[in-house]
Amino acid sequence: EAETRHSFTGTLYHALQSARFKTYMENGKLRRGDKIATAILTAMEASRISIVVFSPYFASSTCCLDQLVHIHRCMNTKNQLILPIFYDVDQSDVRDQLNTFGQAMLQHQHRFGKSSDKVLQWSSVLSHVANLTAFCFSSTGYVHVTSIIIGSYVEEISNMAINQFI
Repeated sequence: EAETRHSFTGTLYHALQSARFKTYMENGKLRRGDKIATAILTAMEASRISIVVFSPYFASSTCCLDQLVHIHRCMNTKNQLILPIFYDVDQSDVRDQLNTFGQAMLQHQHRFGKSSDKVLQWSSVLSHVANLTAFCFSSTGYVHVTSIIIGSYVEEISNMAINQFI
């Protein structure tokens, strides 16, 4: 998220707010190694839908991976809907941990140990979430195309929310 906070993710966040979704986006002040704040966990648990933006360096952040694990747990325990967006990354790279995702997971294996519960859990959750129906987006388009695509995402998310929770 950090690498897209001021572009795609930020634009999506504001579009969802404009569509009257109660939204939350981590403010980027967590440092590497910080624990996920209670407020973040509470917001995740109260959500009915979690949108996860997978960008090329998502897996290099242990905070992003820990948040993803928590979101995945909420999907399983609270019937929360996860909507992945693959931003400038192939869905298969996330699922199979290839390219930047594979490099990041190798670094985590070196840091925490190849058979570390944490690394195995991150890998498993990445694979599982990458198998969900998703939106895919490439940043190579023009800015006005981005806003049109985000508008269609918000409309589709609104329809999903209505159908899922009514």
